[in-house]
Amino acid sequence: MAKDHGKQIKDDEKYEALRGKGMSKEKAARISNTPDASKKGGEASNLESRTKSELLTEAKKIGITGRHNMKKEELIKAIRNH
Repeated sequence: MAKDHGKQIKDDEKYEALRGKGMSKEKAARISNTPDASKKGGEASNLESRTKSELLTEAKKIGITGRHNMKKEELIKAIRNH
């Protein structure tokens, strides 16, 4: 049975599994709180094919700071590693 992480974590089992795979607490919480996370997959476009503007929007959504000073390649790396 998964540990109860309180109201902030919607799916404790999924959170524990993601943490066990080495994900950060923030990323595991974000994924486990997405109600349809298991239904998604393979639908996102390749980051390299996105414009810098699209990457900036994505970086803003996930809270990457300093994004406006980054080159496209740096944005891609920051998004992937967040």
